Amino acid sequence: MGSKEYLDVLFEIHRRMENANILWALTGSLGMALQGVPVEVHDIDIQTNRSGAYRLEELFSAYVARRVAFSSTDRIRSHFGALNIRGIQVEIMGDIEKRLPDGTWEEPVDLRTVRHFIEVEGRRIPVLSLDYEYEAYLKLGRAEKADLIRKYCG
Repeated sequence: MGSKEYLDVLFEIHRRMENANILWALTGSLGMALQGVPVEVHDIDIQTNRSGAYRLEELFSAYVARRVAFSSTDRIRSHFGALNIRGIQVEIMGDIEKRLPDGTWEEPVDLRTVRHFIEVEGRRIPVLSLDYEYEAYLKLGRAEKADLIRKYCG
């Protein structure tokens, strides 16, 4: 898939979410690529809160590939789901919590404190800050990706 297909799907998501009153931000590879980090994009990742994850699933019910449900690994837990829009995987993550070194779980972050807006072809797209992405990848034990992101932090 070329970048145009990813942007077309992102713009469709943006259009539907504009008046849906859902707190969200683009994260992962597409969010980073749009902020200048040289990464390969394989999907679209959307971070939101718990209620936003289930609302997103409702808004895009025709595209649900995996229903939103709470699940957990040893390092991360969230209300995860997935959409498939025109062949592009869209991951939904609501109220992400990462396990801290002491074994406890961090509280979900208020996205309003870690997102900002970038302009992409005339649209204001909410993305997670690269500083936040850097810290998140460090907490997840993905040092190589964190080092790459750090080079582009403001």
